[in-house]
Amino acid sequence: MDWLIGAAGAAAVAGAAYWKESLSKSGAIAALVMGTIYYGAGNMLWFGILLLFFITSTLLSRFRSARKADLEKSYAKTGRRDAGQVLANGGLGMLLCLIHYWSPGEVWIWLFIGVMAAVTADTWATEVGSLSRKPPRSILSGKVLPAGTSGGVSWLGSAAAALGGLIIGLGAYAFAAVAGMAPHLAAYSLAGLAGGLVGAFTDSYLGATVQLMYRCQVCRKEVEVPNHCGAATVRARGWSAMNNDAVNMISSLLGGAAAWAVGLLIAG
Repeated sequence: MDWLIGAAGAAAVAGAAYWKESLSKSGAIAALVMGTIYYGAGNMLWFGILLLFFITSTLLSRFRSARKADLEKSYAKTGRRDAGQVLANGGLGMLLCLIHYWSPGEVWIWLFIGVMAAVTADTWATEVGSLSRKPPRSILSGKVLPAGTSGGVSWLGSAAAALGGLIIGLGAYAFAAVAGMAPHLAAYSLAGLAGGLVGAFTDSYLGATVQLMYRCQVCRKEVEVPNHCGAATVRARGWSAMNNDAVNMISSLLGGAAAWAVGLLIAG
């Protein structure tokens, strides 16, 4: 029955997102499969956090979208989410859900909270930080950077990252209570906050150091995409294997580790 409930709920959400053009066809199919697993193999804690991430991130991506349109052309993952983007954001959490299903343990829950807090914080930092009236600064040197430059941070984006992580922690507490668990409010909240901040700042650090970046031959901007301004870009720096997905994976794993450490420290 849990698998049927998960499939029905996931179908409703994925269908609505596809209708609103937040998901492509492949993205909707991936979301349907993912949502079914999150509820069928997990419970409301896992499914609820996935929904919380997806709904808040979708709403933020639409907030003042016209103002952010030019910057988004420089990012590897933007706009209508396809299957790759859906899996990049929720795939690691789905794996943790399945591991917990096969071999239950609290460690998987802490890691899940941190992973989802990391992807949420990174998304919130990008969507909100791009609206900052002040230019970002390099996470390495503190120098002012052009808006949208990988490795740049701002006070607005950092605050959004912290809030995004905290929201996941609070949501985890609420959904765990609904699922009949006995969550620890301070531990869940701080685990989400820690996972979000560690994940977001790791993403920025890797973006400033080893992420594969290109340079547009038209506008001369440093971008994450192989095509910009209607022309092919050239490699500017970074490791070949360290694309946007690899950076997100590492950031999510470290965010999960941070949440786990906080959980152990506070809840024992």
